[in-house]
Amino acid sequence: MTRNGSSGGTVGLLALVGGEEWTPGCDFDTELLARSGAAEVVVLPTAAAYEHPERVLSRAREWFAGLGAEVGGLMVVDRRGASDAEAAAVVAEARFVYLSGGSPLHLRSVLKGSVLWDALMRAWHGGAVVAGSGAGAMVLTDPMVDPRGGALTVGLGMVENLAVIPHIGQESAEKVHRSVALAAPGLAVVGIPERTALVREPDGSWRGAGQGEVQVFVGGKPSGFEALSAARLSSPTR
Repeated sequence: MTRNGSSGGTVGLLALVGGEEWTPGCDFDTELLARSGAAEVVVLPTAAAYEHPERVLSRAREWFAGLGAEVGGLMVVDRRGASDAEAAAVVAEARFVYLSGGSPLHLRSVLKGSVLWDALMRAWHGGAVVAGSGAGAMVLTDPMVDPRGGALTVGLGMVENLAVIPHIGQESAEKVHRSVALAAPGLAVVGIPERTALVREPDGSWRGAGQGEVQVFVGGKPSGFEALSAARLSSPTR
């Protein structure tokens, strides 16, 4: 475990997006692409396994083509795919990896403890840009907001002591209140609107980007980005 740092490498930029990825208003993708230094984005449509993942990849290709980049889509939709050594090798070498929205529970079950997850962690700790939208943002933290009612459950923990509520403003006020109220003391719960990103810089600072305003709650009360300094980074396991 590392505390606000990396394990032997330079942790890359992290963007937690509130949803509606790859649509007009997501101007931060231009910066993410530039910061990655890559001409290709590896997109994982895993969370959309039951929602036509091929359409997710098609939308991503169209969006990033407009930004001058190609998309290398990995059709990883189940545990077998997440256990594939070739797919893991692609992710490990990528400079920009993007997890789409969909079902956070499915995404968590597919990635948890997999070689693909280990590869993603190694890539990030090697300086790659990682972005997750909607479900993709939710699972990267620990705890994770349970989409079934707003309670807190176990996430994958790329970043710990942080929980994300995507689609803030679209979610029911009751669910949002429940997530904020159930948070342990010191745990930051962050609401991120669609077409908006919570961005973590490699130096550990946090900021918002995009169309909406990121909301931070600690102890049930609104707070600022400085409260996110308590978030911790997990180290690669392999």
